[in-house]
Amino acid sequence: MDNGVSMDRRSRTAFGVLIAAQAAHSIEEYAFRLFDVFAPARFVSALVSSNIAMGFALVNVGIVVFGLWCYLARVRTAHSSARAYAWFWTCLEFGNGVGHVILAAVQGGYFPGVGTAPLLIAVSSYLGAGLTRQGRPT
Repeated sequence: MDNGVSMDRRSRTAFGVLIAAQAAHSIEEYAFRLFDVFAPARFVSALVSSNIAMGFALVNVGIVVFGLWCYLARVRTAHSSARAYAWFWTCLEFGNGVGHVILAAVQGGYFPGVGTAPLLIAVSSYLGAGLTRQGRPT
């Protein structure tokens, strides 16, 4: 997936913004207790701790820390795997955002995480467009 094409400064910045958006999204999910209303979140949280809220927080801290590592050790340093990590996060966060919007629509109202979902969709779309543009031969 690398094509030998590195990421430009705007895409590297967008990646950092995407990880920050995920941090905000995780905070929203925790504050509005996604783990109480979404069985998969409860299941994963229970794998980490018998205290579901604590397990959810730990899993989400892990996700954000992994995202920060991807940014600091791969994307910012222009590592040869940077584009692959960027595409992984682009797809993950786009799907995450769209999933929350769909769940809110099905529920017919607020669903934990839907407030920050548009941010995930917008930043991941911007990053994906930049990665696509940079991957084209000149």
